[in-house]
Amino acid sequence: MVQRRSIIEGVGAYLPERVLTNDELSTKVDTSDEWIRERTGIRERRIADEKEVTSDLATFAAQDALSDAGVEIGDVDLIVLATTTPDLTFPATATAVQAKLGITRGAAFDVQAVCSGFLFALATADSMLKQGLFNCALVIGAETFTRLLDWSDRGTCVLFGDGAGAVALTASDSVNNDRGIITHYIRTDGRQSNLLYVDGGVSKTGTIGHVRMLGNRVFKNAVINISDAIQKVLNETGFSVEEIDWFVPHQANQRILDAVANKLGIDEEKVITTVGRHGNTSAASIPLALHAAVRDGRIKRGDLVISEAMGGGFSWGATAFRM
Repeated sequence: MVQRRSIIEGVGAYLPERVLTNDELSTKVDTSDEWIRERTGIRERRIADEKEVTSDLATFAAQDALSDAGVEIGDVDLIVLATTTPDLTFPATATAVQAKLGITRGAAFDVQAVCSGFLFALATADSMLKQGLFNCALVIGAETFTRLLDWSDRGTCVLFGDGAGAVALTASDSVNNDRGIITHYIRTDGRQSNLLYVDGGVSKTGTIGHVRMLGNRVFKNAVINISDAIQKVLNETGFSVEEIDWFVPHQANQRILDAVANKLGIDEEKVITTVGRHGNTSAASIPLALHAAVRDGRIKRGDLVISEAMGGGFSWGATAFRM
């Protein structure tokens, strides 16, 4: 029996023009370029223009992914957008992207799992394509995350940036095609939500709020949960660490990336790292990193890839796919 499979045919990205360097940030808050680099690996981050909204960033990334895939806009019948910073409370930001792209069929909706959002969105779209509900999907991670920051809190304001990344997925029934998404592992633990959250919301406070984080405890949980998720995917697929061509992690913090690689014995040369150039862009960070590595030729068609993430909630997970 032929098993229907979702294939990543194209990747896209968009970063706002405005660059905020560590040196510039040090004039706003008690920090320094050396302090930020040593603790996070971040050199700079991008800030969306005040007239740019999340759907603008998402649309640019989606157009880039479709162009890369050679897919026509009229072929897209599903948009799943991961974001923590929607344009409006409702409707879903994905519907704004749908309208801006000129798509008039199918479905479009948002997924909210913070930094793990892209993996949750990818798992959702993959499941729908495999069931035959849709045939061509845009999976997007897009954030204007800096609008949630308290610029007087150096524990959080140095970490985050704005951006968007996307992949174009198509469904394949070919028995000879070993490319595509292989498996997912996604989990949440709501008991840990007080360690990383925003202190505002429509129902509770009627305000937007700011990001609050207990950094040391988040770090420890991230290393444990991400390592476990990767190991679960390896166990499910039967692959060894050595057989994986590339690891494309959520770009949260260079120390977390290094700690997970060390814990699992992952060759650091196989880890795609872009956090230094754009900081933590939450749901956008995995597709941004994937885009960078595909466009510069490191990740090639047929390569075996594992992506992982952890975010507020706590939410976490990992996905294995062959490009």
